[in-house]
Amino acid sequence: MTDLAALEARVRALEDRLAVLEEERPGGPPPAGDFWALDTLTARYPAGALVFAGHVKLPTGEQYGWQEGESLPDLLEADWQAAAPALAALGHPLRLTLLRAVLHGEQTTADLQAHPGLAGAGKLYHHLRELQAAGWLVPEGRGRYVVPAQRVIPLLVVLRATGQVEAGAAGGES
Repeated sequence: MTDLAALEARVRALEDRLAVLEEERPGGPPPAGDFWALDTLTARYPAGALVFAGHVKLPTGEQYGWQEGESLPDLLEADWQAAAPALAALGHPLRLTLLRAVLHGEQTTADLQAHPGLAGAGKLYHHLRELQAAGWLVPEGRGRYVVPAQRVIPLLVVLRATGQVEAGAAGGES
C-alpha cells in the first residue's frame, strides 16, 4: 500500500469514527435547536406523522429500546376511546407511585407494601389489579410485578407528554 493510499484509509477511518461519535451525542439529550427527528418526519411524511422512541437503562439494570410511529391521517381516524382504560389507570397518584417504584426495582408485594405511601394491603392490591387490567403491570413469578418491556418507554413518554413531568425536577416518591 502506498503512503497516499494508507493516509486516505486512515482519514476515512477517522471520518467514520467521528460520524459515530457525532451520532451518539453523549452527555444528555440533543440540543433544543436540533430538530433532526422533526426534519426527517416532515420530509418523509408530508401529510404528518407521529413518532416516539427511546432507549433506557433502568436503576434495576434492565435496558429497553422502543420505537413507535403512526401517520397523522391514521391516528386521527383511530378509535381514541380504546385508550381510555390505559389512561384512566394512570390517573391515580398511588398508581403512578407504584409504577415508579417498580421501575426502580421495588417489584415484590413485600417491597411495595413497605414503600412509603403504599402501605395497606387492600389499597395496594386494588391498584395493582387496576394497573394489570390496563396492561401497565404484569405478574412475573409469585408476588413480583414488572412493567412489560413494550410499555416502559410508552409509559415514560406519556408522563413526559403531560408537560408536568420534567427530567431533573424534584418531587414525587421513589
